[in-house]
Amino acid sequence: MDGNINDISQVVEADRKHVWHHLSQHKQYETVDPRVIVEGKGLRVWDAKGKEHLDAVSGGVWTVNVGYGRESIARVVYEQLVKMNYFAGAAGSVPGAQFAQRLLEKMPGLSRVYYSNSGSEANEKVYKMVRQIAHRHHGGRKWKILYRERDYHGTTIGTLATSGQDQRAMQYGPYPDGFVRVPHCLEYRKQWDVENYGERAADAIEEVILREGPDTVGALVLEPITAGGGVIVPPKGYWERVSQICKKYDILLHIDEVVCGVGRTGTWFGYQHYGIEPDFVTMAKGVASGYAAISCTVTTEKVFEMFKDDPNDPMSYFRDISTFGGCTSGPAAALENMRIIEDEGLLANTVAMGERFMGNLKGLMEKHRVIGDVRGKGLFCGAELVADRATKEPADEKKVAAVVADCNAQGVIIGMTNRSVPGLNNTLTFSPALIATASDIDQITDAVDGALGRVFG
Repeated sequence: MDGNINDISQVVEADRKHVWHHLSQHKQYETVDPRVIVEGKGLRVWDAKGKEHLDAVSGGVWTVNVGYGRESIARVVYEQLVKMNYFAGAAGSVPGAQFAQRLLEKMPGLSRVYYSNSGSEANEKVYKMVRQIAHRHHGGRKWKILYRERDYHGTTIGTLATSGQDQRAMQYGPYPDGFVRVPHCLEYRKQWDVENYGERAADAIEEVILREGPDTVGALVLEPITAGGGVIVPPKGYWERVSQICKKYDILLHIDEVVCGVGRTGTWFGYQHYGIEPDFVTMAKGVASGYAAISCTVTTEKVFEMFKDDPNDPMSYFRDISTFGGCTSGPAAALENMRIIEDEGLLANTVAMGERFMGNLKGLMEKHRVIGDVRGKGLFCGAELVADRATKEPADEKKVAAVVADCNAQGVIIGMTNRSVPGLNNTLTFSPALIATASDIDQITDAVDGALGRVFG
């Protein structure tokens, strides 16, 4: 790591005095230094004290899919910014048009891309589209949006209204009406003792639709694989039945790919594992691997046409703007990010390293009875910790946090479900960059092995 230590000390002190960190209780910074990350290369980052860490969570929030220090992305962003940095999204741009075309080549059945700058905003756009469609085409009736317990869709008031994670939404209400929760589909903590659990969990969505009235429900928003709610891979039969239900009741299907999108699970998008035909797909995080801010709301042509039906009506089009959706750095970075994934074979690597990771976690499960369940797909894995395997009593959250802290002390940054589901913040989460090697995967699981032994004995 380069840099003058005196200068870094001043940076840390400026950070302590002036920066309000995300997801942090700042009382701690009265006695300890805030973490300041100063450099990254590949899967490694270095903090202000010069300590090296293997980052097993891709920037802390599932973002840096192609790893740190990619000069080619920085270069194309620089060149684009010098040539044309920004113009409002009412006009087009060269990288915006080019990336939309390249992206849609990966998404058969979808044809339009609306740019904004965060996953929360991308999801909010869908909610507005659904509401406007209800007014324009359904007499205002099909305005409700269903969301799933344990899923998360963003941090705005609108998207928090669809948070299936009660602790994330706590203290920010009251929320707008028309957002209705459906049950989760985590078979490890199943609500119904049936053989075909996936279909039963999907049928529970239909029960909610019938309770609310099918003519009032406009859309269903789901993560293809639940992320912050515990890395929940839907069980067999779930997605097929969900798709049938949406078609049966003319409900628009919105897939939130903010975490799973752009290679994380071993396909370009998580929904592509399940043969789903969505009406909306939203994405952010890995679209440009954190090298520039960008999110996309992707729709079918059928949805797009709903906003063109009456050109003489000044209220008929989608009257929305995202200021920084007009930045050209995002799609420029996204184009290069996509090229890297293709040219370096990172989807195949994600599948191979994901299999190794799951194999390692299952090995740890045999050794440590505190691991109740391991779940995941590709380089998107979780290990749920329990106090008792027989009862599935969740492990104490402080002990789960102690495992994370122990790994950090070893120079490996892992994650955990955090202030999400009351009483169930007990899942360790892993999402290393798609460039991870076998030795990287083994280093991560070796760190977890040691931490579990020290924390739980």
